[in-house]
Amino acid sequence: MSPSTVDACVPAGHAWRPTASPAALRQAAQLRAAIREWMQQHDVLEVYTPPLSFAANTDPQVESLSVASPSVSQGSASHGTAPEGRGYLHTSPEFAMKRVLCAYPETDIYQIATVFRAEVQGRFHVSQFTMLEWYRVGMTHWELMQDVEALFTHLWSAFGLTPLPVETCSYCREVHRRLDGWPDDLKGETIRDYFIKHHRSFPEGLESDVAASLDLFMDEFVLPDFNENAITFLYEYPASQAALAKVGNDANGLPVAERFEVFIGRVELANGFHELSDAAVQRTRFITDLEQRRVRSQVPVPIDENLLAALREGLPDCAGVAIGVERLLMILGNYSHINQVTSFSDANA
Repeated sequence: MSPSTVDACVPAGHAWRPTASPAALRQAAQLRAAIREWMQQHDVLEVYTPPLSFAANTDPQVESLSVASPSVSQGSASHGTAPEGRGYLHTSPEFAMKRVLCAYPETDIYQIATVFRAEVQGRFHVSQFTMLEWYRVGMTHWELMQDVEALFTHLWSAFGLTPLPVETCSYCREVHRRLDGWPDDLKGETIRDYFIKHHRSFPEGLESDVAASLDLFMDEFVLPDFNENAITFLYEYPASQAALAKVGNDANGLPVAERFEVFIGRVELANGFHELSDAAVQRTRFITDLEQRRVRSQVPVPIDENLLAALREGLPDCAGVAIGVERLLMILGNYSHINQVTSFSDANA
């Protein structure tokens, strides 16, 4: 039986058994070894940061898991809205890794970390998964895209596969071409009307959230055109979606976020930034996130004051990227469901 035909779920009565086959576990180990080999070749230092924090991810698109933790009770009062005696499992090691960079600004670093997100299980989604994250001092997001391509070439070769060709797509220009407007100037009603014109369903009331409407537009109209047999770098995001990235200008002088995402077909594998280093701007973005969470009736979460303090000390000019390791293994090993490449699923963890 080939790895791609292994059932995504464990048979009834055998919930104790791993969902990944021995072959998949060996391939997972092979992937981690190949990643570490490439990082060592490029003098990128492996670090470890703890998964439990006083603070959470403020991004409205991401939900942190909170846990009872008496060890954080004494410090929680200085971290905004954190409930006494509760902490948050990290959704990414990003904030802690940036604190390392602020302390040791001449060192490229990486981490292979288990991360946690409160999301529904699906073909490509699980609540705890492995993330590869690395930061390159002195690089822009353009140079980091070349870094990602070089790592992928190394990994495909390590698995005995022919490296995939690379294609690119500008988020802002693609939106402008199809919707005849710059993303940050569009109204949600324009996006809704485009869906109606093309006989696609559009959730009632979503037009009030332009960012969510744009995300749905990209999912429905742009990503389906991505080459299934190529690596696609989606870059030049709207300035309003900069998140943790710097804002720059495109070739025509229009504002764009200096970030990118990486896809194979419609499968998102990575998210990278030319990292924002201004603590005041980052605080403003965190506060905007919390307001969006309030409007969406999401639970408020505490801002990471330790990160902001580190940024005030100075983050070196750098670029960073995070890659979903299980999704990457699904591509490399031709697996159809994330349960096939995780030791245990959400259902039997």
